Amino acid sequence: MSLSPGQLLRGLAVVVFLAVWAFLAHTSSSGKGSADLSVLLGVAPIVAALGLLFWRNRHPLLTGTVSLALLGGLAWLWPTLRENVALLFFIQHLGTNLALGALFGRSLLGDGEALITQLARAVHQGELSERKRLYTRQATLAWTLFFLGNALISAILWLLAPHPVWSIFANLMSAPLLAAMFIGEHLWRARVLPPDERPSIAQVARAYRMRNRQPGPATDLKTPQPPANPS
Repeated sequence: MSLSPGQLLRGLAVVVFLAVWAFLAHTSSSGKGSADLSVLLGVAPIVAALGLLFWRNRHPLLTGTVSLALLGGLAWLWPTLRENVALLFFIQHLGTNLALGALFGRSLLGDGEALITQLARAVHQGELSERKRLYTRQATLAWTLFFLGNALISAILWLLAPHPVWSIFANLMSAPLLAAMFIGEHLWRARVLPPDERPSIAQVARAYRMRNRQPGPATDLKTPQPPANPS
């Protein structure tokens, strides 16, 4: 698949942004640099995540009240956060991985479909082979273990290693580990699925956007349940 110059530039801009962000986060959580800038870097992803959470809220009064409460709480806690920058980054890293692990993992529970299976069904307009259904469920499990494993290693390093060592793992290694996971999944997908059952990144992104526009619970795509496996 060929990429346009615009897509290449956007991709390069994202890579540069992530590299600069990782360097600044590592510097901040290692106790260097401006305390206020460090706190800003630490809380920005949390604020962004909460903003996305309330973006679809249909109750402006509730959204405004919660936003004011969060801003007030942040202003009140700011002096404390300035004195505990490393802890702030640890909570951010641990919380992000636990939340993503829960997002993928909870879809494996019960009779519903795994998260990646839901996305694949949206890409293929509801039609999935048993081979694709099995692969997407296993891929969901793999991502669940990846995020939970990251959280576990982060906690162990935070408790037992010097903070700069933890910061190297949490801030400098996160993007390479994520890239390695994507590459590994791509190679696995190429091995077990035929070409016509391998969606492009654009198709997956489109399916994810469609999924988020669905009314009701975020994990419900209103798709038919897969047939039971023959005994």
